[in-house]
Order: sequence, then C-alpha cells, then structure tokens
Amino acid sequence: MAQPTNTFDTYDSIGEREDLSDVIYNIAPTDTPFLSSAAKTKATAVLHEWQTDTLAAASSSNAVIEGDEATLDAIVATTRLSNSCQIMDKTIVITGTQEAVDKAGRASEIAYQVAKRAKELKRDLETMLTTNNAEVTGSATAAREMGSLRAWVATNDVMGTSGTSGSVGNTAATDGTQRVFTESLLKTVIKSVWEAGGNPTMVMVGPFNKQKLSGFTGNSTRFDAGADATLYTSVDVYASDFGQLQVVPNRFSRDRDAWVLDMDFWGVAFLRDFTMHELSKTGDSEKRQLLLEATLESRNEAASGCVADLTTS
Repeated sequence: MAQPTNTFDTYDSIGEREDLSDVIYNIAPTDTPFLSSAAKTKATAVLHEWQTDTLAAASSSNAVIEGDEATLDAIVATTRLSNSCQIMDKTIVITGTQEAVDKAGRASEIAYQVAKRAKELKRDLETMLTTNNAEVTGSATAAREMGSLRAWVATNDVMGTSGTSGSVGNTAATDGTQRVFTESLLKTVIKSVWEAGGNPTMVMVGPFNKQKLSGFTGNSTRFDAGADATLYTSVDVYASDFGQLQVVPNRFSRDRDAWVLDMDFWGVAFLRDFTMHELSKTGDSEKRQLLLEATLESRNEAASGCVADLTTS
C-alpha cells in the first residue's frame, strides 16, 4: 500500500502543536520511616543535651531486721549526653525568564523546584539519622555533624568478625565481616534488648534484608490463598517471644544493618525546623535556600539493638 500522489501528511505539515503532557512523573521515594516514627523535640543550642538514668539491679536479698536502723543506699548520678546540631540545606537559582515563560507541568518554576528540594532535604536527613557517622563538633572551617544511629547503639549490637561498637555518638562503629541475615541473629538481639529493659516495636531493614527476613520460617506455615490465587510470602509483623514488632523496610538506611528499635527512646531535636528563605538578589534570577538544623537524640541506646554486618547481595 502507498499514499495517493500529493497526499499532505504530518511529515509535511508545519505548525503542528507539540503533544507535551501537563504532568511531570517522578517515582523517587520520599518515605522516611525512622524520621516519621521518632519523637520531634526542640533544641535550644548547637550542642543539644539530655540525661539518662537507670534503676539499681533487682535484688533477691532485700530483707531488713525488724526495728533496725536504716542503711542508706548510695545514689548514682544521672548520665549527661549530648549531640551536635547539623545544618543541612538545598538551594535553587531560577532566572527571571524561566519563571516568566509558559511551562508544562508547573505554573511556577520556583515553587516546583522548592517543593522538589524539600523532599530531597527530608531524604538527606533520614539518611544521616540512620547511617554510621561520628559526631563532629565543628569549627569556623568545618561543619558540625550529628552522631547517627550506628554510632550510638552499643549495648545490644551483634557484629561480624572484627566489627566494633560505636560509643555515645562520638565514635563510629567499625564495620566487620559481612554474613547472611538469619533468624537466630535477630532473635538474639531482640532478647538482648528486652533483657536490657527495652520493649522494641520495630524491625527496620534495607530492601535486600527485608526479603531475607520474609524468608524466616519461625513456627509458622505459609499458605497459598487459592481463592484469590495469591501466595503470601512477606513478613510485615514479626511475633517474637517478647512482643510483636512491625517490620519496616527503609530505602535510606544502610542495608548491612538490621535494627531492633524502641522508638520511644529516639527523638529528632530541631534547632531550626525546615525553613525556606530568599537569598540576596544579584541579577536577573531568584535564589532560595531550604534549610534545617537538627540532631539525633538517643534517649537510651540500650532500648534498641542492631544486627550489624549483613550481606547485601
């Protein structure tokens, strides 16, 4: 088949309007499970401080003689902890012309880019909170950095060969030899957390080890739901000997770490919450800076635990 002679088609036409959808598609994830689950608190100085305490060990020999003089118990002082507030930002610069022209998918380039950068900043904060970073107090020439999750948890972490724990936020953990995530490792950490006094409610893992956890058998039998032709293989709640824990995958935490968390003992302290302000105008452009200043508050690291040094592929 062929076109009749002198047929005028779209290949010959001049002036056809472009077919550009008025929607911008973006699948980049913005869920931040740790940040969303932690308490939001207020910092009032660049060094944020708080106190922890504990009870004396339970005794099976607490018996006193009738009428005896009281023996005064020693009082142990509270522990004072701190973490530095870290400044994080995102910036944009948009020309006056770009803001003025007719655009597909957004009326204002400034508004679109500000919203995009805000999501990026939130992702950066989640990544920083859950990584292995030692606190940096900073100076006039060095940025302050918060001590992050892996630098705090030390009481209930199980590591691979040559791995070492972090310490009170100012010493990062040393990564050890990676090994496969097993249910036995998870149960060991959950038990350790419970014995230390924690009541964990969340297991937070990266994508690879979320699938490993879903392969744990426990005492259960998996069923093929024939009625709707669905095979259920995912574990979203892990029922341990010490309570149920929600299993939460996190795209931004380190996949080599599996966390057993009591979120009542984690907070994010903001010295300056998410804000946006205009930067000085120096030409035919508009500048914006999105900024936050915050730190991780480890209210008692012994309430949580970590299965560290896991394989990720």
